[in-house]
Amino acid sequence: MFEVDPNTVLAWLMEVADHAAAFSRYFLHDVRVTQVQLDELFALLSAVKAGDVSETEALQHLSRSPSWVWAAIDPVTKLLLTIEVGHRTLAMAQCVVHQVVHVLAPDCVPLFLTDGFKEYTAALLTHYGQWIQPARRQATGPLPKPRWMPLPELLYAQVIKTVRRRRLVRVRHRVVFGTLEAVNRC
Repeated sequence: MFEVDPNTVLAWLMEVADHAAAFSRYFLHDVRVTQVQLDELFALLSAVKAGDVSETEALQHLSRSPSWVWAAIDPVTKLLLTIEVGHRTLAMAQCVVHQVVHVLAPDCVPLFLTDGFKEYTAALLTHYGQWIQPARRQATGPLPKPRWMPLPELLYAQVIKTVRRRRLVRVRHRVVFGTLEAVNRC
């Protein structure tokens, strides 16, 4: 329509993206937040809207494709801490958590909130875990094997939504690490 070569537009977009990434690396560090919401989002297909494909089929298709947008945001200030595009896997969950940890202040351990995606548990433990040697249960015998356990200050809760016929029918909260009282304080 404007007789602009698409490759020219792509080149400009790549240059802008490089500058935006450099800007974020320079300014976005030692951030102190009390909460971080981690979520992976997908685009609603027009076929689902038209009724040609069921939501279940669309989710199965999207779970195999790299069409997921991963985001980490501070819900208080609305600061976008990181954003990535990729598969819905443990590796991507770890990548996103790693990027969040990289921009946070070294002594900042916020409350992490996610949906029920199980891979966040391992991703958070990767950065906020430590080896613990359990005490012996008996006076003799071998020592129990060390276990990888969350740091005491790690708070992690899940918001689990139940949807029926495209309507939200129930919201449950589940504390994974920490206590309900500590989560409520944040």
